[in-house]
Amino acid sequence: MTVTTEGPLPADPYDVAIVGAGVVGCAIARELARRPRLRVALVEAQDDIGQGTSKANTAILHTGFDAVPGSLEARLVREGARLLTAYAAESGIPLDPVGALLVAWDEEQLAALPHLAEKAERNEYRDACLLGPAELHEREPHLGPGALGALHVPGESVICPWTTPLAYATQAVRHGVDLHLNCRVEQASRQDGTHTLGTGRGVLRARRLVNAAGLHADTLDRRLGHDDFTVTPRRGQLIVFDTLARDLVRHILLPVPTALGKGVLVAPTVYGNVLLGPTAEDLDDRRATESTAEGLAALRAQGARILPDLLDEEVTAVYAGLRAATEHEDYRITAHPEDGSVTVGSIRSTGLTASLAIAAHVTGLLADATGLDLGPARALEPVRMRDTRPSADRIAADPRYGMLVCHCEHVSRGDILDALAGPIPPRTLDGLRRRTRARAGRCQGTYCGPAVRALLAQAPAPPVLPGKATRS
Repeated sequence: MTVTTEGPLPADPYDVAIVGAGVVGCAIARELARRPRLRVALVEAQDDIGQGTSKANTAILHTGFDAVPGSLEARLVREGARLLTAYAAESGIPLDPVGALLVAWDEEQLAALPHLAEKAERNEYRDACLLGPAELHEREPHLGPGALGALHVPGESVICPWTTPLAYATQAVRHGVDLHLNCRVEQASRQDGTHTLGTGRGVLRARRLVNAAGLHADTLDRRLGHDDFTVTPRRGQLIVFDTLARDLVRHILLPVPTALGKGVLVAPTVYGNVLLGPTAEDLDDRRATESTAEGLAALRAQGARILPDLLDEEVTAVYAGLRAATEHEDYRITAHPEDGSVTVGSIRSTGLTASLAIAAHVTGLLADATGLDLGPARALEPVRMRDTRPSADRIAADPRYGMLVCHCEHVSRGDILDALAGPIPPRTLDGLRRRTRARAGRCQGTYCGPAVRALLAQAPAPPVLPGKATRS
């Protein structure tokens, strides 16, 4: 297993380099790991996988009922939902099939619901049904006054957005994919059939290239001579309410969608919190992940209408993420046979759901459009993400699992040490939180912070590959 965060990069060309270790890039790396003949690199600008859009979304496993019928996104979301549901069960990724209610608050929205039901049918989702106001309020007794009806979509689920890319990347690394972190691509060129990527850690070469760079996919595309789309960062701010609010909501509560997205929702999480958000703010700055007073106030105003009692509950945290919106309605997944590359662009909020199907689609493009010889396929050894809930059996086997460090989320010393010794260990407190939920609870690290920092400081240094780095 090779995971590096500093030092030189291998001199020999890879068969495939994937730029961007978000949920989609990690899924592609996992899919290519099924081909033992290939030598594959997953290259990430930041110090951990899933550090961009993937870490700050609404964590919904979509059915694709409201996608544009006949679009690539509709097909890949539909296939991806099936694949990820099965993968989550196999791998221990937390998932809760709570279902969704698309709530109409005025006559115009109510009139749109039958059309959305028809759209769901065209997208091969046939379980959606219309609800009147009485049945709607029976299903959601805390819903605000004035709701006129809803479309029930029982197949929608919530999932853990952090465990999913970590599971993909763990399988990929265990099966021979090299993961290079802190490896921002600053230059790109192609000569004699080989891509040359100039990074902050030197040069990396590959015969085939997959651009899964998310918010920066258009920038990398233009370095390769393509101009297919332009990314406009779309900020989504969210409020996370305490687990004591969980009894207020039984489903994902969705608005009738608009051109800017699916709108502000209220949703439970797999960890018992309740989310309110996101906003949809088109920006110029691809690093603007801060929350704003205006954005949070707007969310609270929406929340007061959807679920009034929610605003009386404690707020655990707020966060913001950027989605890679473009001028196109559909995904922009394009093979470039002339230079042996595939661009995976315009992957917005449905990327988590579609990730496994996107990976299979991209692998097919690499073979069919760029001529990559995939070689024989193999089954991957299953990965099982750790269940950090306390249990008598775990404590009996190792007393460290009974030594709680984070009391809010019941995270033990053993859980933290396991994460630090994992195939892709965290380098920061935020990375450790995404793996264990330490510091993610009610106190946000007020009490456990010093102990968690002390354990992180004891983590072994990352490996450094031998040899000299080649500078571009």
